[in-house]
Amino acid sequence: MSTPDVQRIDPTSDGDTSLDQSADLSLDLSLDQSELLKTGQPSKPPHSMGVRNMTLNGHVGFDSLPDQLVNKSVAQGFCFNILCLGETGIGKSTLMDTLFNTHFDSTPSTHDLPGVKLKASTYELQESSVRLKLTIVDSVGFGDQINKEDSWKPIVDYIDAQFDNFLSEELKIKRSLHNYHDTRIHACLYFVAPTGHSLKALDLVTMKKLDNKVNIIPVIAKADTITKAELQKFKQKIMNELSANGVQIYSFPIDDETVAEANKVMNGHVPFAVVGSSDEVKIGNKMVKARQYPWGTVQVENENHCDFVKLREMLIRTNMEDMRENTHSKHYELFRRNKLQEMGFSENESKSLSETYELKRQQHLADLQRKEDEMRQTFVIRVKEKEAQLKETEKELHDRFDALKKKHAEEKKKIEDNKTRYEADMQAFQQRKAQHQAQMSTLGKKGKK
Repeated sequence: MSTPDVQRIDPTSDGDTSLDQSADLSLDLSLDQSELLKTGQPSKPPHSMGVRNMTLNGHVGFDSLPDQLVNKSVAQGFCFNILCLGETGIGKSTLMDTLFNTHFDSTPSTHDLPGVKLKASTYELQESSVRLKLTIVDSVGFGDQINKEDSWKPIVDYIDAQFDNFLSEELKIKRSLHNYHDTRIHACLYFVAPTGHSLKALDLVTMKKLDNKVNIIPVIAKADTITKAELQKFKQKIMNELSANGVQIYSFPIDDETVAEANKVMNGHVPFAVVGSSDEVKIGNKMVKARQYPWGTVQVENENHCDFVKLREMLIRTNMEDMRENTHSKHYELFRRNKLQEMGFSENESKSLSETYELKRQQHLADLQRKEDEMRQTFVIRVKEKEAQLKETEKELHDRFDALKKKHAEEKKKIEDNKTRYEADMQAFQQRKAQHQAQMSTLGKKGKK
């Protein structure tokens, strides 16, 4: 570090300078400044102008600030969260194992799930003295349903939930962001099936819903199933479809001179055609990760066979911090701004937090009062409707009762008439019977004689 020159204004040559001397000195300074503007050179040497040059002879030490930040960051550790999004069985878990050269716990998923679910797993990794808290979020059942209309919704809800959790921690009275486990998604590896034709409608819709919420990196999974010529055409077709549908994927930054050239080249290789494998095969004198087929061997870390090394370089080695920063400064800030605007905050209004809170509170109370009035009015209308309905029902019941009563009276009168007629018939029958018996008795007596 070069020793800086420090200039200090010394308005007095000793401690007993009078006000007149100060005025003369100010006049001299103004004259010298005017002379400097005219000729470009001061009329007096710097010490006569009241300016004294001081040279530092020792090391200041603020050039150690980057080292202090590095040491503090290493002590705290880092976190990185990856969302693996793709169809069931496309090789998401295998690629994660290959990327970090380890074996993560994963359970194979079936194809008969009723909906899309997200399963998050957090692991503590360490390389040299650097600790990394890695969270892998796997999509389970994505693309397996017959109706795929809302397959993207659980994914968007999960990402928004992580943003909301971070915002809630920020808005707490007593917050501890340095100890907070940041679960915001920093990178989304979108696995595209190696069809060789075009993207599916589900892929386009999902990426369009996610492009303003997460850094999307499309990858072609199981790229060893198509030829090199088909692969290049497939890559170009994917990029054309993404551009035509307005899908914004993550672009590796080229503003940093140290990685600008490499990132510019790698942007031309997107989407990466990858092959994952945790099996090691002996080729020559060393063991390499590869997949063996009857026709040959596909080496995962051979750039002539796939883009796995390029993806690992860009994702882990070169641009991991940029993805973390881009998530916070772009995607989270967009979510935060929209959320605060929903809460009543505005950029253009110069209101304090208390004023905004009180205004929002008054609006909330007014909304509650309005809803209460509407509910009361609705209740009164429904009560009146119910009363009218009850009155109508009561009237119908009275009419039915009167009709039944009238019918009952008619039937009773009819029964009484039938009873009277029956009794008259019985009396007539009894009379005829008595007469008949009398006649029979008379005939019997005559016959005896």
